[in-house]
Amino acid sequence: MEAVRGAFASNLRSRDLRRAQLSFGAAWTAEWTLTVGLGIVAFRDGGAEAVGLVALIRLLPGALAGPLVATLADRMRRERAITAIGLVRAVAMGLMALVLAAGGATVLIYALAVVSTVAGTPFRAAHSALLPSLCATPEQLTSANAVRGMLDSLSTLIGPLLAAGLLQIGSPAAVFAAAAAASLCSALLVVRLQYEALTRSAHAARPGLLTDARDGLRALAGLRDLALLIGLGVSQTFTRGALNVLTVVMAIDLLGTGEVGVGVLSAAVGAGAVVGSVGASLLVGSRRLTTWYGLSIALWGFPLVLIGAVPTEAPALILLAIIGVANAIVDVSAFSVMARLAPDEVLARVFGVFEALIALTVGLGSILTPLLIAAVGVRGTLVAVGAVCPVLAALARRRLRAIDATMQTRDDELAQLRQIPMLRPLPMPVMDHLARNLARAHAPAGATVFDQGDAGDRFYVVADGEADVFGDGKLIRTLRRGDSFGEIALLRDVPRTADVRARTPLTLYTLDRDVFVPAVSGYAPAAARADAAVANMLATFHPRGVGV
Repeated sequence: MEAVRGAFASNLRSRDLRRAQLSFGAAWTAEWTLTVGLGIVAFRDGGAEAVGLVALIRLLPGALAGPLVATLADRMRRERAITAIGLVRAVAMGLMALVLAAGGATVLIYALAVVSTVAGTPFRAAHSALLPSLCATPEQLTSANAVRGMLDSLSTLIGPLLAAGLLQIGSPAAVFAAAAAASLCSALLVVRLQYEALTRSAHAARPGLLTDARDGLRALAGLRDLALLIGLGVSQTFTRGALNVLTVVMAIDLLGTGEVGVGVLSAAVGAGAVVGSVGASLLVGSRRLTTWYGLSIALWGFPLVLIGAVPTEAPALILLAIIGVANAIVDVSAFSVMARLAPDEVLARVFGVFEALIALTVGLGSILTPLLIAAVGVRGTLVAVGAVCPVLAALARRRLRAIDATMQTRDDELAQLRQIPMLRPLPMPVMDHLARNLARAHAPAGATVFDQGDAGDRFYVVADGEADVFGDGKLIRTLRRGDSFGEIALLRDVPRTADVRARTPLTLYTLDRDVFVPAVSGYAPAAARADAAVANMLATFHPRGVGV
């Protein structure tokens, strides 16, 4: 429980992080409320086939437009993209309520649902890309994702329960109105967040959104580990799409609990997710997040197999709650790891591709499920759909463990970089960028790392051993584990101002000039610390013949 309290405390202390998290909770409450209301309208219109068809029609345009729309979040401040998304969705949902209340054509309601979904597809991508910029360390990012997972779980519970309550006293029009209000709150909460956004100037030279979207796809294609995580993720979202239909059919046709039972079954997933979110908070600081991700993917499907074997209400509620637990772990583990595998400059686009695939596979699961039900029945469909995630997770198990090992090494290197005063103010995405580009070098005792007067091409951190610094032939200082050197030539664009020689066998972390200089000089606090450090060193020793 200490980890849980710490996760929430780190979010509550930050005004910007707190508002960003509440915005997410409001947006997802709106989504789940809308989903239940729209499912009821579609089922009244044409049964299970209509529910699946409407889900596909609603999600397919979002899947196609998602990667393109998500590029906007890499071109602008990401909270502005979130605000725009919330406003568009609020208007669309509000119009849905008015059309239904006025007895308008359901086709217009479906069209407005498509507008809402297309606008909302890049929301999680923008929010996922925003969170790292609001966090200082990987642990805080995991905490933020744990809190977001809790809010996701609460919205999975609150949204359907709100819809069920409104359906008891009113109609789906009231459900749509409530969803519109929640979406509006989501938009307003992130107005004027105060944080130092990453520089986006490079995007100005690009010819257009299509080029940016293509760059995001190329980045994803070049990151095999990220592609694997996304592949497992879409197997889970395919199952989720099937569950959207199965929930309605189970409640009305299999379990006999009626329309209100749709909300109750959905709420069971939410209740499990709330419990799972508490457990997922314990993952903060875990060095096996990717392994947990694979396990949670498997648990997304296996309970459906058991529901097919035991089609009674009480076991079904418990098993759906287990899916909710798995969903909470998926959110914390997946988005914490994915955010660190892709460069920040394409992060929103990579997440945009993921969200588009989510929309596509949710729609695919929704449209295929009625066909499976017609072919093998509800119970057979539960077994067939439920087997997908466990099988794929088992096949990916070894690679997931390897990703964990890679991330553990990076975390160790990142912790050492954090000890360097000039790097400490850098936001987490920049620190992760440095860690991704870190190389190792070795030098035997007595070897020269570089000579005074050499051109500067790298920044160095002592990982192990000792090195002596000589200026104009005199010993200036001795470097030990955690010390850094080489920044004067890089930041002042001058030749090396001293010799550095290995006193003992030496292991070094190195960063190329093209990585180090933009990272440090691009952020005022880091640049100020670096300038002060350089000035202090030059006050101690000023090399002859070098103007700095």
